Amino acid sequence: MRKAIFIAIAMIGFIAHSAQSQVNINVNIGSQPAWGPVGYDRVDYYYLPEIESYYNVPSRQFIYLSNGNWVFATSLPTRYRNYDLYSGYKVVINSPRPYLHFRDHRVRYSKYKHNRSQSIIYRSNNPRYYIVKGHPRYRHHDDDDDDRYDRSRYASYDRDYRGNYRGHKGKGHGNGKNKERD
Repeated sequence: MRKAIFIAIAMIGFIAHSAQSQVNINVNIGSQPAWGPVGYDRVDYYYLPEIESYYNVPSRQFIYLSNGNWVFATSLPTRYRNYDLYSGYKVVINSPRPYLHFRDHRVRYSKYKHNRSQSIIYRSNNPRYYIVKGHPRYRHHDDDDDDRYDRSRYASYDRDYRGNYRGHKGKGHGNGKNKERD
């Protein structure tokens, strides 16, 4: 009897220990911007070589130098207003505070300035990126698995390369009626 109880306790302990030691995979595909590069399940920072700046994916902040100080902001400064995030090259960096290694990154990734060969999430046809807000096939509702609502409401619209909707203005899409299904 004691032997059976000891074996049962040992098995419960083993099961509890193995349940705690399961691998935890950190995936942040849904938090990446639509202008980010494809192929990464997790991204902490992007380094943008053309403008020598960083983007913190989890906090959605740009990090750039201004008068010798690192600035953390939700948008780029006006001096970069003509920079196109969709076409500029992005280097993925998964280490804390990469801007502390800026001098090294500036030299190492300078060869990517004006490189336009990178595939971005917005143009990807991989369904794993459909959860990225701003992707052309992004689901506009999270609580309903039936996407008839999306198809009926947005059937006559496409998104431009920046993610803005542009209508077809009645050029053969739909039947002319604007009914939404329940």
